[in-house]
Amino acid sequence: MNNNYSILLIAFILLVAHQFAKGQTRLPLPNERQLAWQKAELGVIFHYDLHVFDGEKYSQGKNRITPIADYNIFNPTHLDVEQWVLTAKVAGARFAILTATHETGFALFQSEYNPYSLRAVKWGEGKRDIVREFVDACRKHQLEPGIYIGIRWNSFFGVHDFVVDGEGKMQENRQRYYNKMVEGMVTEICTNYGPLFKIWFDGGASHPEKGAPDVLPIVQKYQPNCLFYHNDQLAEARWGGSETGTVGYPCWATFPFAYTGSGESAPKGIADNGFALLKHGDPNGKYWMPAMADAPLRGYNGRHEWFWEPGDEKNIFPLEDLMDMYNKSVGRNSTLVLGLTPGPDGLIPDEDVNRMKEFGDEIKRRFSNPIYTHQAVGNMLEIKLPKDKFINQLILQENIAHGERVRRFTVEAKIRGKWQTITEGQSIGQKYIVILPEPIKSKYFRVRVTENVGEPELTFSLYHFL
Repeated sequence: MNNNYSILLIAFILLVAHQFAKGQTRLPLPNERQLAWQKAELGVIFHYDLHVFDGEKYSQGKNRITPIADYNIFNPTHLDVEQWVLTAKVAGARFAILTATHETGFALFQSEYNPYSLRAVKWGEGKRDIVREFVDACRKHQLEPGIYIGIRWNSFFGVHDFVVDGEGKMQENRQRYYNKMVEGMVTEICTNYGPLFKIWFDGGASHPEKGAPDVLPIVQKYQPNCLFYHNDQLAEARWGGSETGTVGYPCWATFPFAYTGSGESAPKGIADNGFALLKHGDPNGKYWMPAMADAPLRGYNGRHEWFWEPGDEKNIFPLEDLMDMYNKSVGRNSTLVLGLTPGPDGLIPDEDVNRMKEFGDEIKRRFSNPIYTHQAVGNMLEIKLPKDKFINQLILQENIAHGERVRRFTVEAKIRGKWQTITEGQSIGQKYIVILPEPIKSKYFRVRVTENVGEPELTFSLYHFL
């Protein structure tokens, strides 16, 4: 054997042994799209469709199967998409998503494939393109634009759970037409509006082997940097198991399957125990699939209003509830998506705008000025302040680009000369927020990682807010 080759082989074996000794096991890692999604932390989704204009209470069951009689009811008198985006901006959102199509099937853009779109209406002389106005406004104000596409239900074309109504050859022909129409619309979205942050298929996009439109190759070809969510082949993020804007704790970014599926295609056990697997993830999962927590801003009092309804302002979440939602989503290693809905005039109502501004201001007040922040590699991270300080909030973060390495940890403070436990936990991930029930006064704080699968890379921040 060549001496140089032998030396290189020995060096490689020693390196592997060293890494193994340090516990550097092979972990799932996020791709660039997933990393950007988790670091964004907070975004919004704008719901807008024909039934905002029908004067009736929104009913999902009815909306999925009953076509709107006259699509010319779409007539916003003061539509200003930039106002929508600025509403997201003041809350601190880093991305925004628009429902380009929802369950009526009506498309908010100029489509050559879907006749049921803005080309067909009198409003704007059939020439306006809300998707275009939306992505332009996002880029103007430094928000990443994403698009929501509803293809599972389409009341205009009689599509229910991806299947077009009918029987025999007629049904087959209509299904073939619908699939080509959807693939054409997805191609338009992917090629006409520049780079997108996320494409969100409502309820998933099924699998082409089941006769559904084949959308994954289109997105991967034309939007390689766009987060794909999701179909029965791939999910680069996962729904957090409820529409409360929260996830469970611990919430791991890893998952045992590469997709979450829908209906009969869902992986076994995914709906068990109130969707516990979606809410918590799996620390031993082989696939990186971070959680999304979503909720409509108008979701208070037991309501669930994704779309505007008259007299609904009383159902806007109070600020205190929004902050609790933030702590139990962003603060539990999940990305939070809040639902906003413009009214028939084409504007986000003042009450919603004001609450989003209050939300953004409160996030800044609580989180923008840490007393101290320290980064370290290893199982122990210690902070010594110049003098005793009152602390009532902690934030821990991992370098998730290298995977989730922490499995259990303890946070301690030295009080009257003795280390005392403040909190204990499991998952850290992108961010873990702890609000202490009572302020703690000390100048010595530390994090001890008691169980890990690789050398931890941590950031530890201390706060005191009034």
